[in-house]
Amino acid sequence: MTPKVEVYGTSFCRHCLAARQLLDARNISYTEYLIDLMPLERAEMLRRCGRKKVPQILINNVPIGGDEDLMALDASGELTKLVSVAD
Repeated sequence: MTPKVEVYGTSFCRHCLAARQLLDARNISYTEYLIDLMPLERAEMLRRCGRKKVPQILINNVPIGGDEDLMALDASGELTKLVSVAD
């Protein structure tokens, strides 16, 4: 199963940019929802993540939090485990 990574953010948020840069640097593909350009996605983000602050990141439909949470997962090596393809 290929891991599914999703990022809810805005086009101008520096924290959203940091999250995208980390995922890009690790060659982790993701689906991005820019809630400033797609306003209906804000309600979906709130429903799925329960938070208003961006970015909100989900891995395999599980909310992991924002950019600092993503960076902590990366630093601990857990991010690699979460996005590894299961054989």
